[in-house]
Amino acid sequence: MSNLPYIVGNWKMNGSRAMLAEARAIDRAAARFPKVQVALAPPATLIGAMREAVQDIGIGGQDCHAEASGAYTGDISATMLADAGADFTIVGHSERRAMHGEKDTVVRAKAQAAQAAGLSVILCVGETEAQRDSGKAEEVVAAQLKGSLPRGEDAAAKLSVAYEPVWAIGTGRVPSVKDVRTMHKSIRAVLEAACGEAGSDVRILYGGSVNADNAAKLLAVDEVGGALVGGASLTAEGFTAIIGAAALAGED
Repeated sequence: MSNLPYIVGNWKMNGSRAMLAEARAIDRAAARFPKVQVALAPPATLIGAMREAVQDIGIGGQDCHAEASGAYTGDISATMLADAGADFTIVGHSERRAMHGEKDTVVRAKAQAAQAAGLSVILCVGETEAQRDSGKAEEVVAAQLKGSLPRGEDAAAKLSVAYEPVWAIGTGRVPSVKDVRTMHKSIRAVLEAACGEAGSDVRILYGGSVNADNAAKLLAVDEVGGALVGGASLTAEGFTAIIGAAALAGED
């Protein structure tokens, strides 16, 4: 896995072909920051068109099914994502876990299917506000991670983990630097215990109301290897500021 900061925009259920112009602008901006790895996860309807529209950034899916094909109406497989031009996919996002009832075993199966299809994986974990307030945040996240990690000798080589405190996503609330540092170190310990030496190289991204104003502070935290960005990735102006902050953090 690269040691470059990894900045990934998750467009969620937003975007049309008209927004390919923003993707092209993000691509041009990314070319100015060669020491930052940049990627976008648009809706599945835009993956093919976006792959053709850009040159320097990664393109990925927001989710995938655990099976390669079959009678799963409305789903999309990892092999289909790869065929459309994706090079990674997100799995286990808190919105999938909460709104679609996805358990750790399901997330693990999706991650393994994605890697088998040649995709890299961004595996999301995070606690709710109630879990944090009860003092169980690290315990909850560690259990999620252990239950969701893909298995296999080389699984860690094509893996990133995104810590996304559920209560911070889209709310404008952000945990303290101390809390982020503590959680990312806890995640690192789980990765090293589960994956051995390879666990030391897995990038751990922070996700949860990342924007141009707080990106530099968050990306400077120990063990923060990048960011999973939501709403701020929908415009080239906002996303470029975060990429620039990552470039500066990577120089420190």
